[in-house]
This record gives sequence, structure tokens and C-alpha cells, in this order.
Amino acid sequence: MGVSRTMKHLARATMVSWREQPTQYDIEAIRANTERVGTVIRVRWAIVAALSIFSVVAAFVYAQAVEAGQFLQNMAVPAVALMFVLAYNAFYQATYRRLGNIAFLNHAQLAFDAIVVTVLVYYSGGVYSWFTTMYLLFVLEAAFILPRRGDVWFVVAVAATLYGGVLLAEWAGWLPHVDMPFVENQLWRHGTYVLVRYLWEITMLCGAATVGMLMMQRIREREQELRECSFTDELTGLYNRQYFHRVLDAEVERARRGSRELALIVADVDGLAGLNERFGIDIGDEVLARAGAVLRDAIEQTRTGAPLAAETACRIGGEEFAVVVPSVTADDGGERTRVEARAIAIAEAFRAQMERSVTHGVTATVSVAVVVLPRDGSTAQALIDAADERLAVALSRGGNAVVAPGDVHDRGGA
Repeated sequence: MGVSRTMKHLARATMVSWREQPTQYDIEAIRANTERVGTVIRVRWAIVAALSIFSVVAAFVYAQAVEAGQFLQNMAVPAVALMFVLAYNAFYQATYRRLGNIAFLNHAQLAFDAIVVTVLVYYSGGVYSWFTTMYLLFVLEAAFILPRRGDVWFVVAVAATLYGGVLLAEWAGWLPHVDMPFVENQLWRHGTYVLVRYLWEITMLCGAATVGMLMMQRIREREQELRECSFTDELTGLYNRQYFHRVLDAEVERARRGSRELALIVADVDGLAGLNERFGIDIGDEVLARAGAVLRDAIEQTRTGAPLAAETACRIGGEEFAVVVPSVTADDGGERTRVEARAIAIAEAFRAQMERSVTHGVTATVSVAVVVLPRDGSTAQALIDAADERLAVALSRGGNAVVAPGDVHDRGGA
């Protein structure tokens, strides 16, 4: 039992999302990880292109100064390594979207790159090799791609360990030294020189990691600010229409795949145009801001025990609000499904609290519609259309009403 639990824990740790039915936040995490993997692949193509150009030009110059036999011997391994990088990068290019849920895929790719560079370092003279600068590229790449600072230091540690292993193995005689032309080929025997060269390389790796992380910290802070501006309604603090459609599409697809239900709440502030004309737009905006706060309170106050899932509250129009209520568990029967009952509880709480709410002496009510997938539609647009129809019913009854599935004629607070 203990071994099984440990294996399950390890399996979960390898995945960005391990739940059978991931939530919208899990989907976003998987998408972000997939994008990072794709960025690593694109950066590697750029590095490979630069190496290919350098190899062709350098090989031509190199061939003019050394014998043909030595030229072929020294260039064989770098050529094979370059072809190998081309092959596995092409493999990642073809498969990375299907592997985006593997949490450590970027770490594995960067560690694998460091191994290939270490092979090149050894076969290009060890302590004399120019290929050591490629470690810096991968550390900077890690700083820009990997989400946590500890991940970057992991890449630094891998590179330092691999490079130090080559220097130690040559100095101790565990690996034969590869002689290179144009250099003094006895310095690799001098322990002091080898140690100083290694310390210099460690300094460069740590410096690249620090500079890269400081730069990325500010970039990520700015990205977070832009994301908040892009998906958050400034007036109410709720998510905006763009994010609503993104979440609804994803949750509809998830519900259909898992044969589960999904509820959608759409609410409209009754008579907002009249409030704006009578009291001014500023008062109307404060009513909308108050409605956003009341909607958040209604969601929180109607929670009993563990929530089914994270509801997403949005402002989707001038006076229109919506809440996506996903279900992550199978229903156990009853007059109403749990996700439907949850949505109706939120809708009723929102309607009742708005009826009692006063903003600068002004009161406003809301009409609320509740629709459920698949009963009221199997697509996002079908659910929105069904909600609009129920809102029309609520408005025809004078507003301040909740219209839910199966009780169009007798439900409401008006």
C-alpha cells in the first residue's frame, strides 16, 4: 500500500495536472507549459542554425591549416552531435503538444542539451574548448523559459557538474585527453589551471543565471499586469467578456468529454438605462460595481462544504453578468442535479441581495437566467441563446426574477 501511494504521488508530481477532470485553471497551466516547451524548441532551432553556419565556415578555415586525417578526426564527433540535435529537436517539434502535461519536460530538454554540449566540450579539447559558452545560452534560456528560480539553478548545477566531470576525468586520467591544434596541450595536466578555469566557468554560469532571472522577474511582473488588464473588467473587478468566452468554451468541451453537466448563470441589471438618465452615469457605474461585489459575495456565501469547482464570475456586457458553474463529479440523482442546484442557489442569493442593496440611496434589481448543459444546449452559443430567452421571460414578468430549467412560469422574486 505504501509503495502504491508513493508511486501515485510521484506520478502526480510529473504532471502539470493529474486530475481526471482538470479545471479551467489546470487547462491554463497545461497550455502555459506547452507554450514554454514550444519556446525551448524554437530557441534550440535558432541555436542549431547558428552552429550550422559556424561549423561550415570554421570547417573550411580549419581544413586549410591541418592535415585531412586530423581534420576528419576532430570534426567527426561535432558533426554527429549536430545531426543528433537536429533529430531529437525534430522529434520534440512533432510531439510536444501531446506532451505538454509533463511538468519536467523543459528541464529534461535543457539537461539533455547540456549533455550534448559536454560531449562537444570533451571532443574539442576539454579545458580549451570554446563550446563551454553554450552552457551560458542554456542558462539564459532556462531563466527566460522556466517558471521558478530553483529550476534555473537546477540547469546551472547540471551544466557545472557535467563540465567539472570532464575536467576532473581528464586531469585524473580517467578519460584520454583529445589534442587540439593551435593550443598548448599540456595545460590540462596542471591542477591549478584546471581549477581556476572551472571556477571561471561557474562564475559565468551563475552570472548568466542571475542576470537572466532579474530580467525575467520584471518581464513576468509586466506580463502579469497585462494579463490582469486583459482579462479583468476595470469597473467591477470580475473577469471580462473575452475571458468569459474563453472559459465557457473550455468548460463546455470538458463537460462534453466527461459526460458531465455544466451550468451557466446570466444576469441583467433591471432598468440601468433609466438609472443612468435619472441619476447620471457615475451612479450607474457605482451600481454596476456594487452588483459585481454582490455577485462575488453570493458565490462565496452559498458555498456549503467543499465547492464542486471554481466558479468563474464575469461582466459580459454593459449591465450583464455571467457565472460559469462547472461540475467535476458525477451526479447522484435527485430532482435537480448538484451543479444545477448550486447555480440556482447562487442566482437566488444574487437576486435577493441586490434587491436589498442600496447605492447612494438608489436601489436596483436583477433578472437572472440559469441554463444547464446538455439539457438547454450542447454548445457555448446554444447555452447563451437559451439564457437570453430565459432573461426575456424574467423581464416580461417585471424583472427581479430567477428563471431556471423546468420552472419558467412560477419562479421569481418579483
